Amino acid sequence: MSEHRRKPPQPQGGGRAAARRGQSGASSGRRAAPRGATGSPSDYGLGQGVGGDEQPFGSRADARRSSPRNAGGRRRAAEPAQGRRGGSTGPGRGRGRATPDRKRLVDYPRAGKDGWQRWVPSWKLVAGLFVGFVGSLVAVAGIGYAMVGIPDIAKTATAQNNVYYWKDGTQMVATGGETNRQNIDLSQIPEEMRWAVISQENKTFYDDSGIDPKGIARAVFNMARGGQTQGGSTITQQYVKNAMLNDQSQTLSRKFKEIFVSIKVGAEVDKNQIMAGYLNSAYYGRNAYGIQAAARAYFNKDAIKLNPGECAFLAAMLKGATYYDPAGATSVDPVGATPAANSKRALRQMQDTLDKMVEYGHLDASVRAKYPTLPKWENPRSNTDLKGQVGYLVDLANGYLVTNSKKTGITQDSLQQGGYSIYTTFDRAKVTKLEESVKKVQQANIKPKQRPDTDTHVQFGGASVEPSTGAIRAIYGGEDATKHFTDNADQTGAQVGSTFKPFVLAAAMTWGVRNPDLGSSQAQDERTIVSPKSLFSGKNKLKIKNYDGTVWKNEKGEEWLQTNDGNVSLGTPPKFKIDLREAMRESVNSAFVQLGMDVGLEKVKDSAVKAGLKPSSLTNSGFPSFSIGISDPSAIRMAGAYATFAASGKQRDPYSVEKVTSEKGQIFTHEDETEQAFTDKVADNVTDVLKTVVEKGTGTNAQLPGRQVAGKTGTTDGNKSAWFVGYTPQLSTAVSMFRYDDDESNKNRTFLEMFGTGGQKKIHGASFPAQIWHDYMAEALEGTPAKDFPEPEPIGEVVNAEPSPSPSPSASESEEEKPSPSPSPSRPSIEPSPSSSETCNSFFGCDGQSSGGVNGGNGNGGNGNGGNGGTSPSPTTSDNEGDPRGNTSSGFFGGPAG
Repeated sequence: MSEHRRKPPQPQGGGRAAARRGQSGASSGRRAAPRGATGSPSDYGLGQGVGGDEQPFGSRADARRSSPRNAGGRRRAAEPAQGRRGGSTGPGRGRGRATPDRKRLVDYPRAGKDGWQRWVPSWKLVAGLFVGFVGSLVAVAGIGYAMVGIPDIAKTATAQNNVYYWKDGTQMVATGGETNRQNIDLSQIPEEMRWAVISQENKTFYDDSGIDPKGIARAVFNMARGGQTQGGSTITQQYVKNAMLNDQSQTLSRKFKEIFVSIKVGAEVDKNQIMAGYLNSAYYGRNAYGIQAAARAYFNKDAIKLNPGECAFLAAMLKGATYYDPAGATSVDPVGATPAANSKRALRQMQDTLDKMVEYGHLDASVRAKYPTLPKWENPRSNTDLKGQVGYLVDLANGYLVTNSKKTGITQDSLQQGGYSIYTTFDRAKVTKLEESVKKVQQANIKPKQRPDTDTHVQFGGASVEPSTGAIRAIYGGEDATKHFTDNADQTGAQVGSTFKPFVLAAAMTWGVRNPDLGSSQAQDERTIVSPKSLFSGKNKLKIKNYDGTVWKNEKGEEWLQTNDGNVSLGTPPKFKIDLREAMRESVNSAFVQLGMDVGLEKVKDSAVKAGLKPSSLTNSGFPSFSIGISDPSAIRMAGAYATFAASGKQRDPYSVEKVTSEKGQIFTHEDETEQAFTDKVADNVTDVLKTVVEKGTGTNAQLPGRQVAGKTGTTDGNKSAWFVGYTPQLSTAVSMFRYDDDESNKNRTFLEMFGTGGQKKIHGASFPAQIWHDYMAEALEGTPAKDFPEPEPIGEVVNAEPSPSPSPSASESEEEKPSPSPSPSRPSIEPSPSSSETCNSFFGCDGQSSGGVNGGNGNGGNGNGGNGGTSPSPTTSDNEGDPRGNTSSGFFGGPAG
């Protein structure tokens, strides 16, 4: 190969290429030396012989063998440190690593070390870093301590009003910003109050430095993870937090600022002054800031007059009045903040505080024994601006905002600070008309002075929802929000009775009945969609069966005999077969209980939830009576669920706030969220059947001349509640009536029977509830053009059709005619069995509701509410025995609502 086509030699040493270059260069002598070369073979990575003479390589293999030995790369570890520092190479060595003679300030990676040892810091470096870190922390802490000041607790009660507006934009009320606070001297605060707080919250208060390192670490850790801070703060920290109300952001910087302020306050402020400041600034609920305002809000007395039990009670409120105020806060948390649940928590916390006061030597045991129950507390409302229905409306709007805080961005704390303009969905005219309709019926018929045994404690509730939007246009929560503060439009515990039957029909039209000839797994897949013309038994005391024809029995082996209202059989003898349209029109319990069993009670439950009821408001679906309304959703939710049928199956959750603004601008706007819960064919067929109820069934009192109306009546076992829920295409409204002891502090409140109430033998949904519904809807829809429901398309197959009359009773019929083989006698009914004339008359019509088994399917246990049915071995069983519902309290919002 010609010389001028060769590549120039490379400067690196070692390897096959180097050997070739060295050999070629030695033989030709014509190659130019690379830049910086000294002429030494070592400059090219070539070794020398022992005598220093150049050793030419005879072959490529010789070059490979020689190169690793002479390149120096693998022998550096064996080189003397002196040779490496010098940067020169001795005989037989490769080129060494050059290291500057000047020492570095930070010897990292470490000089003079090889491999992984270069990356291991020296003890000097570690110690230096640690001292520097600690010094930095001390410097930061010193600067932080010097920069923060001691807050003035007297300047913290600066909450602003929230302004609420009607649907038309006019102002409803401005409230929430009242400064309900009055500072008092420590000498005016009972010593027991101080010790109650110390015993429960911070027993080392008089000895600690003012901060809780473990609590701080926990809070910082939770915030770093994106969660909320947790408890564990000292009283000093709580005092500082109350004094920093203008900055309640959950950030690390604010938490560190709070820590520095707490340290400074703990070091420079007297402990008694801190205690007085804390008790005077803490929030006790009911818009009460400070111990004096709290004493007035809960007990209507000055703080100095509080007894030890009341002090322990108020100490419990400091943990969060939403869940400890015995009056409840169902508008914020319908399930968890009921009066009963809050009373239980408050009593438990109060007793625990008293026990700790005794344990720590702050209270004598004999004094502590005087307070085994909750003290008598006062009505929570004092703002006369919230009288009438306004208080219920404000609570409903607040509850919606807080329950949906992820959407609205408004928490309970920020709502208390105020400054919001809240535009609600409430129609002032409709609210007024609903209230007037209730009062008209109440004043004309309910006479507590004339009939104290039957007409006391009567309550009404109501709600009106717009099907096209889900907006709540009106509610009736009770007589007056400043006198009766349980919102009757929200969850009350009143069972809905036969108004639940449309959900059973919707389930039968959606999923169908199971095939009795198939196994359970196949039957779930092979179903028959049900037509309203399908036939079911309307027989009184019908023996309820599973879908496969076997007799249903409870866990005790007892059968279920379903009764009808008035203990009458309806349908064509001898089998009393009745189609579903007629069964709905006459509210026949036995037909719908068996239909629910054939469809599957879980499917019935799914149907109710799809319509808009909250799962937490529904009872155990393992009992046949589930289909006839032993659940207790709220009036708001019932109106919303029926609105789903009115909207041809489009479900929208009821809501009460359109938008919210503040000084920062618009911070929330409601967005329509629609789900197609049922097909329009299913929903329109349900509506068509419910039209029959109003046209010529139990709901004739709800007829509105010139308008199409669909609805359903409902009456419960023991006559303890009655409902009418109905709708036009434009508006859906639910009205309830019930009796219970209105002592708000009574956590064992029970519903009372309504036999004789209002001068009636028995209260039905067709009576006062339907009358209220009619009067309200006639006025609420005045000026609104009449609109017809969609014409339904045919749906499903006729189930249980009989092609020709049977000449003789069938085997199944004969079996049904036999008395129950149960060895124990049937329990007599706890309620009278009114004659047909008593339960059905020209004015009120008829309404059927169950008595499961011999005595009910809509009361409690074998006595009704989802109980055993059939005969009962224990005729002395209480009303609550066997109640499968457990605690199903729920309201309109949060997590779960009614």
